[in-house]
Amino acid sequence: MPHYSNDNTLVVAAENNAFWKSFIPPLTELPTELVAKVKKAYSEKDGQLSMQPFFDLLAVHELGHAYHRQASLYMQRKWMGELFCNIFLHTYIAERQPQLLSALTVFPNMVVAGGSKGYNFITLDQFESNYTEIATKQPKNYGWYQCRLHVAAATIYDAGGKLVLPNLWTVLQDKTNKDDQQLANELGTKVHASMADVMLKW
Repeated sequence: MPHYSNDNTLVVAAENNAFWKSFIPPLTELPTELVAKVKKAYSEKDGQLSMQPFFDLLAVHELGHAYHRQASLYMQRKWMGELFCNIFLHTYIAERQPQLLSALTVFPNMVVAGGSKGYNFITLDQFESNYTEIATKQPKNYGWYQCRLHVAAATIYDAGGKLVLPNLWTVLQDKTNKDDQQLANELGTKVHASMADVMLKW
């Protein structure tokens, strides 16, 4: 996964690897239409699948973390910190490089379509309470959460367009702690109803 090794260095993988491959479910278990999209988005010249077109784009997600930290935005929840960066990434690709939308969206849809069986944590509350363990000791489970949040980001962008990101930026400038109901209400009224749905319909 792309990550910062220090405040100034963003590390990204340079080639296909076992971690990426571990997310590819048996294609026979996926809907035929989705299999066709997976092959179109990620097939290499030799016919093998490589998830590199997706993982390369995650560098933009990591830049989202850099920007919100520099701006001292208050994320309210750990999952919100990740969702914000996924909305940041999706908005950038949709607005500036839409030809890459398939590479960005097909992989998360594939992982989510594979179901949640075998993962120790699957709820937002579990992500919040066990974030460090999931992020450091259960990378596939962490990847599954990220894919759920990528799918949510695409849904939010499709529903609210490019204004969602600046509206969310404004909301996250407020450093007042909010309980779940307060947060859902604020996201739904000041950002977009689809933002509240992440909490209410997870």
